[in-house]
Amino acid sequence: MYGFLLALLVLDGVLLTVVILLQAGKGGGLAAMGGGVTAAEGVLGGRQAATFLTRATWTTAAIFMSLSFVLAILSSRQQQPGSVLQGALQAPAAPTPVVPNAQAPTEAPVVPAPPAQP
Repeated sequence: MYGFLLALLVLDGVLLTVVILLQAGKGGGLAAMGGGVTAAEGVLGGRQAATFLTRATWTTAAIFMSLSFVLAILSSRQQQPGSVLQGALQAPAAPTPVVPNAQAPTEAPVVPAPPAQP
């Protein structure tokens, strides 16, 4: 379910990008911020009719936001939340000392018994 919704989100994001890039520029932009007739018409002017691309933008944006919200809820409800660093934080095993040119003793050393005194 999560993977399917994630695939839909990616597909919707690509579609939203295409729809936004297909729209024609409204004109003005930052140049209209300086004042003059263009800025007054932009602020006080009437609203343009909604085209197919405008409606498609609003629809795909609403679907994108909805899917993002649902996926955020689904990802926060994990059964066993765990950390990626959990395995790295475990204490390492104690190292064994290494002595050069030494062999491990295989038997206990034999000590000769002292001679018996009469």
